[in-house]
Amino acid sequence: MALELITADCEYYGEVNDVNYSSRLEGFYKLTPGQRIEWLAQIANLDAIQVDDLLSGGLGIDQADQLIENVVGLYALPFAIAANFTINDRDYLIPMVTEEPSIVAACSNAAKIVRASGGFHARAEEPILVGQIQVIFEEVDDPYDESAELLETIEKLRGSHRAIVDAREELLALANESHPNLVKRGGGARDISVREFFHTRIGPMLVVYLAFDTRDAMGANLVNTACEKIAPRIAELTGGRVNLRILTNLSDRRLARATCRVTADALGGQEVAKLIVEAQVLAEVDHYRAATHNKGIMNGVDALALATGNDFRAIEAGAHAYAARNGGYHPLTHWEQASNGDLIGTIELPLAVGIVGGLTKIHRVAQIALRILDVKSGPELAGVMATVGLAQNLAALRALATDGIQKGHMKLHARRLEQTEIRE
Repeated sequence: MALELITADCEYYGEVNDVNYSSRLEGFYKLTPGQRIEWLAQIANLDAIQVDDLLSGGLGIDQADQLIENVVGLYALPFAIAANFTINDRDYLIPMVTEEPSIVAACSNAAKIVRASGGFHARAEEPILVGQIQVIFEEVDDPYDESAELLETIEKLRGSHRAIVDAREELLALANESHPNLVKRGGGARDISVREFFHTRIGPMLVVYLAFDTRDAMGANLVNTACEKIAPRIAELTGGRVNLRILTNLSDRRLARATCRVTADALGGQEVAKLIVEAQVLAEVDHYRAATHNKGIMNGVDALALATGNDFRAIEAGAHAYAARNGGYHPLTHWEQASNGDLIGTIELPLAVGIVGGLTKIHRVAQIALRILDVKSGPELAGVMATVGLAQNLAALRALATDGIQKGHMKLHARRLEQTEIRE
């Protein structure tokens, strides 16, 4: 049995849902795919249908036809497990969906290094997603003409601002009418705020921001519905014309953070830590490097997002917008060396992710991925996802600063090419 094959070289203490469960899977890569699936089925209590779903992709043509338009087939990607993760003193197996060689191996190796130093620590803010309602006032022919008409329009803008603030409680209650079940679970509208803008092409404009607690859902549809619910009342309060009513993917009220401290010995010496810090500094001063630095982070984040049925495009948009929030473009991680030579790493990025609704309701493998993770909330998933991004970044920087990125990457790439030639 696969379980017997692997337990000779790894710690195994119980089921995935058991607090004693270990993600330390020494030699897991040496097993065949069939042996890995058999082992996973045992520890995650997967039945025969779920095992078939893993083998087939978990999505039929009829289900695919419900997801998007003009469906003519299915497109499969590898589903893998990254091992060795200890986060907040609990072990996790990380499901990852990706086609790029070395991502899973590198992520697992970085997690192994950090594990030897005490593991990762992660946390995420409350699941607040923000929607925007755009209010347009009459156009101004010459925005620089300080005529009585223009001043009257500006005063109207500011009066409308005050009217919305004064109606805050009414608007929050109205937004909550769209989602009574969510409100019962502790979610719903949390706050209303307003910003004034003046643009030369359209004149004065208000933007109303609705902060909404989506609980364990990513929440895009929840927020969009709430924005549309309150939009007519906002138009009445302001006398303006409402245009856009939609969420923002810059979820900066939904930040996730992860940290780790790696001993110099676990990393391979103080010189390795020094080289990683030097690589970090390049990303801080040069946006050309920062773009690739952050892409490496998103290799891990996106792979977990795909596996769990979350919207990786929204996550990417939010992460890169957050990296550019101060006017430049900066790395999402930070690495520094302690006085004793240890390497200290942190990551911070917005992660609007969920464990209910959306694709997770339809895609059976996404459901299996969440079962393997055994996360209890959307914020917990966000913390795990941030940790995976930090691990992926550590792996990339360590490889770049020592052997170079191509050694491990091209070894796996060559194996893929060899297998392709054999099939041909």
